[in-house]
Amino acid sequence: MRLHRLDITAFGPFGGAQTVDFDALSAAGLFLLHGPTGAGKTSVLDAVCYALYGAVPGARQSGQGTTLRSDHAAPATRTEVSLELTVAGRRLELTRQPPWERPKKRGTGTTLDKAQSLLREYDPARGVWKDLSRSHQEIGEEITQLLGMSREQFCQVVLLPQGDFARFLRADAEARGRLLGRLFDTHRFAEVEKRLAERRRTTEARVREGDTALLADAHRMQQAAGDAMELPELAPGEPGLAEAVLTAAAVARSTAREQLAVAHSRLAAAESAQSAAERALDAVREVARLQRRFAQAREDAARLEERADAHREAQARMELGRKAEKVAPALELREAAETEHRRAAAAEARARALLPERLAGEGAAGLAAAARRAAEELGGLESARRAERRLTGLVAERADADRQERADEDVLQESGTWLAAWDTTRAGLQARIESAQEAATRAEQLAVRREPAQARLKAARLRDRLAGDTDDARRRAHASGERALRAKAHWLELKEQRLNGIAAELAGNLVDGEPCAVCGATAHPAPARKVAGHVDREAEERALAAHQEADERRAEDERRLGAVREALAAATAEAGDTPAARLAEEAAELERQLAEARRDASALHPAREELRAAEEERERRLADRRQAEVRSAARLTRRDALDREEAALEEELAQARGGAGSVAERAAHLERRTALLTDAADAARAAEESAERLKDADGRLAEAAFRAGFDTPRAAAAALLDDAAHRELQRRLDARQSEEAAVRAVLAEADTAAAAQQPPADLAAAERAAAEAARRLREAASARDAASRRCAELDRLSRQAAAGTRRLAPLREEYDRVARLASLTAGTAADNGRKMRLESYVLAARLEQVAAAATVRLRRMSSGRYTLVHSDDRAGRGRSGLGLHVVDAWTGRERDTATLSGGETFFASLALALGLADVVTDEAGGVRLDTLFIDEGFGSLDDQTLDEVLDVLDSLRERDRSVGIVSHVADLRRRIHAQLEVVKGRSGSAVRQRGVD
Repeated sequence: MRLHRLDITAFGPFGGAQTVDFDALSAAGLFLLHGPTGAGKTSVLDAVCYALYGAVPGARQSGQGTTLRSDHAAPATRTEVSLELTVAGRRLELTRQPPWERPKKRGTGTTLDKAQSLLREYDPARGVWKDLSRSHQEIGEEITQLLGMSREQFCQVVLLPQGDFARFLRADAEARGRLLGRLFDTHRFAEVEKRLAERRRTTEARVREGDTALLADAHRMQQAAGDAMELPELAPGEPGLAEAVLTAAAVARSTAREQLAVAHSRLAAAESAQSAAERALDAVREVARLQRRFAQAREDAARLEERADAHREAQARMELGRKAEKVAPALELREAAETEHRRAAAAEARARALLPERLAGEGAAGLAAAARRAAEELGGLESARRAERRLTGLVAERADADRQERADEDVLQESGTWLAAWDTTRAGLQARIESAQEAATRAEQLAVRREPAQARLKAARLRDRLAGDTDDARRRAHASGERALRAKAHWLELKEQRLNGIAAELAGNLVDGEPCAVCGATAHPAPARKVAGHVDREAEERALAAHQEADERRAEDERRLGAVREALAAATAEAGDTPAARLAEEAAELERQLAEARRDASALHPAREELRAAEEERERRLADRRQAEVRSAARLTRRDALDREEAALEEELAQARGGAGSVAERAAHLERRTALLTDAADAARAAEESAERLKDADGRLAEAAFRAGFDTPRAAAAALLDDAAHRELQRRLDARQSEEAAVRAVLAEADTAAAAQQPPADLAAAERAAAEAARRLREAASARDAASRRCAELDRLSRQAAAGTRRLAPLREEYDRVARLASLTAGTAADNGRKMRLESYVLAARLEQVAAAATVRLRRMSSGRYTLVHSDDRAGRGRSGLGLHVVDAWTGRERDTATLSGGETFFASLALALGLADVVTDEAGGVRLDTLFIDEGFGSLDDQTLDEVLDVLDSLRERDRSVGIVSHVADLRRRIHAQLEVVKGRSGSAVRQRGVD
């Protein structure tokens, strides 16, 4: 990194615009920054730091925002810092403006403007500056990536504050650890310690959880074993718990199997005894059953003998019933004839009751003749019926004519009213048509305006979306650029490592007796050997491929960013700067007006149709009025013809009605009379015929009863059985016969008769003996089942415990390994002799590198007397590995750096600062720092030491560096020709450059 130019405006003590030309100052390699106290020497360095990181160093960080502004500045002058520098081969310009409380452009008072930042890069091909970013975050990330250092590291490495390093020399291990931790960012190693500790706690908890589950299985096994199992007296997490549980489980399983064998033997004996008891019980039950069977048969035989008379009576009744069945058809025929005769006589009586008294005594022939005479009289009334129906039609026609007359009058009145308002109706419809036509014209005009408005709204929304996409694309391009830089750095690092070890790679191809490809010698007494971590050609090529892939991805992301920016520019050109919300409101208002106009225009067709329908309605009403007038004239002629026809029909009907009220009434009377006479004649004939059939049935019944052996038909009817009585009687006879056969069969059984000769069976005693044997069998089976379940449960729990032990073994090994690593990194392990934490170990290595780099310059500054070394010894109860001692070559002793004098402390701290700058620079990726600043401390040196220190600083030019010394020492103004003087005054400070071209 090389600084070229610094422009300061209204910053700190500088009220106006000041410019520092670092190119001119750096030409001499060593330049002096001096001035009176309070003039603003440190403010120049603050401006450099603020331009790079947007913040000032160290304790002055509270001076941010509006407090960075100079109190000497004019109200209209804005605070600004601009720095031009070259870093990583790129020439950049950084411009930053802190928040500014300026006077309002209108009215009184002030307003606050936000902070602004600008990053530009010089394009040497085109000779112009191009903008890279205006984002504070993007600029900060870009600078941090290019420099490879945070603000704190930059302030320690580039702006070397000697007071801080003097305190670093005298500080204890904890203070040194905090400073080195910030510089080298060893937080990740502390995180490793924390992660290992957390992982140890996690695995320990999982091991304890597994042991707890194992102990729970052991408790369940103890319960299953009946408390015959002894549990190990070990807590979860203690060693040997799994082996103790598995051993106790094996003992419990062996005991349970012995108990199961005993239970099997007892069950077999109980089963034999129970079988014998069951056989004895079955024999007693059989004897008791046969004795009860014989006794029951004797009782049934006695009961049958008692009911013998009733059985004989039933047999006689059954025999009479069979004889009466021969007379049953004649009885049924006589009953049917009698029923039919009674029904016919009743119908005849009902029919004769409806006839006049003069016809009640007539026979069937007389009644039929009277019916024929009434029918002939009814046929003569047909002509009168037609006349009566015509008269009824005339009345209906007259009523219809009256109704049509009233309807025509309503039509004439309504048509007259409607036609009177025709002119007003037509004018209103024509006005609606004209209004709708105007709305249609307005809708066409609005439709023409809608498409551009929608296109502009769409472009505005695209513009807003592309603005977000641009930010995303910029971030992706920035991220891919960072990845490309890291890949390139990794490739260069591997390439450098390979070049450093190329001798070993070439030595791998040497063959004794064959010439070397480098020197040509055939003897190879000491060929170089590959060290650990040697980089071969394949690793370098893989890193190169990764670098090329990352660079292609970076180029693709930059092309995408350019495409998005072009699309954003096109959308902005089309949409302008108007917000999308406002354009959306305008488009919505235009849509609303267009919808309203279209809605009004949509009434044009209905209005035209309504006018056409109204005109058709007018024509229809005119035609209806004319037709009503014609119908009124025709009705007068028709009414006269109806009156004449009605008079003729009335005269004809008066003669046909006779004494009745109407022809229909007269005809109805004759119809009823004819029907009554016909029914009475039919009923009289039916009664006569049924009487003849009844007489014939009585004769046949008497003959059938005599043949069957009955004295009278009544006796035969009494002996006849119906179906239900016959079935019941037959069932009783069959049941008696079956019972007699069953009793005889039982009494004839030999085994039943033999059992009856034995003493009564004692069934209760046999059942008690069988129940006792069954109880013993159940107890034995329960004991056998319990023993079997105990064995099965112990086997299952043992398998479960064994499986849990196998699953827990890798976890326990992991816990032992993690616990050992966590203790080692935390400094508490027994094999960590110095009790150093991992972070302290890393910091000790970095401190060793810093001490080695500082010693190179310290030996020159002290004329070879002093050497800085680091110590791993613990200081009291503090952390070990961060001790810093100085070796005095004059005495050969090693002593603490706190024993150095003031001047010795200064050049020792200066050497330490320069060494730390080299180490941090290498740690940050090897970014070259071409400009350094050293602040104060030179006044404590004598002339000789000052010359030696200046020689060391002047030697930095060998690495093409320029060093700026900030000091009040007057002798330095004589020794260093290139100077930047800060002069203070009432209107603010100013800078002057001396001794430069």
